[in-house]
Amino acid sequence: MQITIEAWRQSDADTPGRFETYHLDDATPEMSLLDVLDRLNDHLVNSGQEPVAFDSDCREGVCGSCGMMVNDRPHGPTPNTPSCRQHLRHFGNTTHLKLEPLRAGAFPVIRDLVVDRSALDRVIEAGGHVAIDAGQAADADTGLIPHDTSEKALDYAACIGCGACVAACPNGAAHLFAGAKLLHLAALTAGKQERGRRARAITTQLDQEFGPCSTFGECATVCPAGIPLDAVAGVNREELRFAFRRKAD
Repeated sequence: MQITIEAWRQSDADTPGRFETYHLDDATPEMSLLDVLDRLNDHLVNSGQEPVAFDSDCREGVCGSCGMMVNDRPHGPTPNTPSCRQHLRHFGNTTHLKLEPLRAGAFPVIRDLVVDRSALDRVIEAGGHVAIDAGQAADADTGLIPHDTSEKALDYAACIGCGACVAACPNGAAHLFAGAKLLHLAALTAGKQERGRRARAITTQLDQEFGPCSTFGECATVCPAGIPLDAVAGVNREELRFAFRRKAD
């Protein structure tokens, strides 16, 4: 199987980038995008050229590190699937792959396909945590949570922080990511007492790092974890809840 790879090459954040075209003659339909890059890099190294830098870790779709733009779409053509689980057989008759880093103002390029996603970490640092008493862990049955509530919290907690939602949004918003964190922790007993402060801290950091929500919903169609779109509404809802309760107090 022959494919053409148009890969973004950029040595660092301060150097202008460019696309370079490569031809791969020994690809197979079973290869994932990361397998393709591995094979390409083998050829580049063997010919004395610089390999294409890209992020990867688990290659099982749970770590979120492998995000990239594939033919102008985050991760690739299959909805709600990370780059490492996108295989050439999913591309149909397409034999041209345009690979570039996740395109978002909040994600500066480090090298080639690797971007700095620490802006997402700063959102978590601002309020994505709970305060608990130190010492012996409490028994699991001391904080009873209804089954439906725990299942909903787990749905939101599935977010892997890959940043695809930000790259898919024309405004570079991270509301799906932030909403998943807010609604996950708001549903659990351990996070109740900090709910208002968390909402204010996360939304403030969100406004500093990312753009406003576009309301088009592109984020949900590319999210590998399948975070529901109502997480976006949860951002404003949690902030308004904090504002109204503070006003009432």
